[in-house]
Amino acid sequence: MTLSAQRSVQLPRFRTLLFSSLIAIGSLAHAQGVQPPPLNVVNLSASGFLEAPQDWLSMSLSTTREGPDAVTVQNQLKAALESALAVARASAQPQHLEVRTGQFSLYPRYTDKGKISGWQGSTELVLEGRDFARISTTAGKIQTLTMSNMGFSLSREARLKLESDVQAMAIERFKSKAGEVAKGFGFAGYSLREVAVSSADQEGRPFQPRAMAMEAKAAMSDAAVPVEPGKSTVNVTVSGSVQLR
Repeated sequence: MTLSAQRSVQLPRFRTLLFSSLIAIGSLAHAQGVQPPPLNVVNLSASGFLEAPQDWLSMSLSTTREGPDAVTVQNQLKAALESALAVARASAQPQHLEVRTGQFSLYPRYTDKGKISGWQGSTELVLEGRDFARISTTAGKIQTLTMSNMGFSLSREARLKLESDVQAMAIERFKSKAGEVAKGFGFAGYSLREVAVSSADQEGRPFQPRAMAMEAKAAMSDAAVPVEPGKSTVNVTVSGSVQLR
């Protein structure tokens, strides 16, 4: 048999196999329930938000020390922190005033020639809780550290309660909008296809005292630091798609 005759025989066989494969793929897709994209599907989103008074205060107190060697600087920072802890722990109470240590750093200083010329370090103490008066008064009693940062926020319990309320609000708005859209297009109702819920918090900006104010505090004795909380906003967005029916 010539080469051209062999090709004429193999080509019909190839077409037959290809046709059979296409039929098998189509049958498999049909068996798996593959259907064309649904009609009358609408994408929607709805949001809700609520404000609540900030009920949690976080206040950071810190200090820096310098010295010729690392051990001297470390001991100075340790003494300053231990003294501050003794004052803070005397007023500590769960949820009202909680005390924890913050950052502690120690690093060398170099000359222009790359040689160590001394050491510098810093330490931090954090006071936080719901009792603003107790926290601010305790901060005023600490003489070895100065206030470096202060911020208000929602406590975990308050945030969870607010998120639950806002989520319920956003869901109701989504359902109402879906019903209005279905009615507007002449449909009797809708069924939910997909939905996603996301939330975001907006807190007040942290307060950072100026260096002049922190220096003035060192000359004050047992003076409470003035504080004034703001409000936090929780936003919840519900988005998804509905099938008009």
